Amino acid sequence: MYQRTLSRHLDRLTKNFPVLLITGPRQVGKSTLLETYISDKYNRVTLDDLNERAKAINDPALFLQEHQPPVLIDEVQYAPELFSYIKIYVDQNRDKKGLFLLTGSQKFHLMKGIQETLAGRVAILDLLGLSNQEINNHPDTVPFLPTDDFIDELKKQKKSQSTLQTVYTNIFNGSFPELVSRNGEDRDIYYSSYVKTYIDRDVKGSYNISDAIRFNNFIKAVAARTGQLLNLADIARDVSIDNKTAQSWLNILEASGLVYLLHPYYNNITNRIIKTPKIYFLDTGLCAYLTGWDAPKSLEAGAMSGAILETYVLSEILKSYWHNAKEPNIYFYRDKDAKEIDFIIEANNTIYPIEVKKTMMPDSNAYKNFNVLEKLQKPIAKGVILCLKQEVSFISREIVAIPIAFI
Repeated sequence: MYQRTLSRHLDRLTKNFPVLLITGPRQVGKSTLLETYISDKYNRVTLDDLNERAKAINDPALFLQEHQPPVLIDEVQYAPELFSYIKIYVDQNRDKKGLFLLTGSQKFHLMKGIQETLAGRVAILDLLGLSNQEINNHPDTVPFLPTDDFIDELKKQKKSQSTLQTVYTNIFNGSFPELVSRNGEDRDIYYSSYVKTYIDRDVKGSYNISDAIRFNNFIKAVAARTGQLLNLADIARDVSIDNKTAQSWLNILEASGLVYLLHPYYNNITNRIIKTPKIYFLDTGLCAYLTGWDAPKSLEAGAMSGAILETYVLSEILKSYWHNAKEPNIYFYRDKDAKEIDFIIEANNTIYPIEVKKTMMPDSNAYKNFNVLEKLQKPIAKGVILCLKQEVSFISREIVAIPIAFI
């Protein structure tokens, strides 16, 4: 059993909000997290049970009579009819907190229902697979923000023992808790079943998509473009669908927590920054499976090596925020002169530039584009190169190299 970073925040949030919702892809541990937290204090029901689902849809009031708060309702997206009745119950019990714990695997459906009914009454959290820190039993981490104090703390860590091969093995296996717990054994069977179950149960059932084969090809086409600028027309052409369908299907992947659109940093001071987002798969193991890599070594040596490493870093940065109940202000930079910076985090009106490099010895070429940020007329923090070094070291006074294994 891995201790989840998010578990540290549940006590506070259930004392301050009547409703707590955890969203995220299937099998990342949402139910396990809450069931471990609640012990025997809550009633429990899952809407994966078709009988319970039918009750929740057809007679929400009776459903809540049968499952009295405090209650944990799993996969609540199947019955958005419940939200209005949850609101009524919450408003009738204004002095009580922690009444409803909800989980859901489809953000769009949940957010639509919640925005209409539970605004101001619900704390919404995102959970992904296990973070690198959680796997290594360091769940008390703070979000990744390379301030001077943060860097000083990292410098105190022991020298990383991660090698190129161990990093890519972690990337290849992915972060789903069940797969991590058995060190990637039967990985292909796991992901094959995951994709089939996802398409049959979630996509075909919830979105009425009948062309499962073409949708599966669409997922693979998106996975092959992780870390790239989004070009929906190109993806649609590969899968032989129209652009409108491609956009709809991309929305489904985003709503399901499988992909993340990273938007470019934009500042009114300059009009030379492109506005197209980049697309990333949030679990690198699933991404590697969908794109047909059969071993960590071939993945590391192949054409996707750099993109999958960048994808892994982004997912770890996102986990460091989401699992600490925070939202990151994270972007990338690319201008019309093709000058690009992998990631920018903005905090306290300060810009933190970050580059990801597959090297143990980053040089000045690794941060050659950082100076373009000066035109944005904002304070710029030390630049960070996330790389394969085994300890924190300064490349120059303003540039620090941090091991990928430390995030």
